[in-house]
Amino acid sequence: MYISSTARLYLSELNTNDAPFIIELLNTPNWLKFIGDRNIHSIKDAEDYITNHHIKNYRENGFGFYKLQLKSDPLKTIGCCGLIKRPELDGVDIGFAFLPEYEGKGFGFESASEILKLAKTKFNLKEIIAIVAPDNPNSIKLLEKLGLTYQKKITPFADGKELLLLSKILNKN
Repeated sequence: MYISSTARLYLSELNTNDAPFIIELLNTPNWLKFIGDRNIHSIKDAEDYITNHHIKNYRENGFGFYKLQLKSDPLKTIGCCGLIKRPELDGVDIGFAFLPEYEGKGFGFESASEILKLAKTKFNLKEIIAIVAPDNPNSIKLLEKLGLTYQKKITPFADGKELLLLSKILNKN
């Protein structure tokens, strides 16, 4: 389902037809290094991942992670950006990931800016948080450009990896 658009992108909900893209994205070097191996190696793995994570998020929270498609080539999905409510975190987390050939081209700022706008106006969220690996300077820089500020170091997941927590107030009321 279509959610929104920016100057260069369409934002839409993921569905099981996106399984080949999810396999590709979740096995890119930066995903594996900074987010972790989700063991998604087959169409069935990817369909289950989409259903059990993304579609579940849309149904339970009204928002989630959205695929990003080029307006100039609407059949080309280049990455994802969106909002995630994780049980391990107090707050709604903004996240983004791109295929390597689309990193560093401004798509992260463009899509995440739209997500922040939707978080405030459509989803009425008061605050957005982000978690990021301390050795991921590109994502840290993008989050700071979006107005998120460092809060503290946390270890929210069972893998024991220390992450940086950033946040931004959206609505003061």
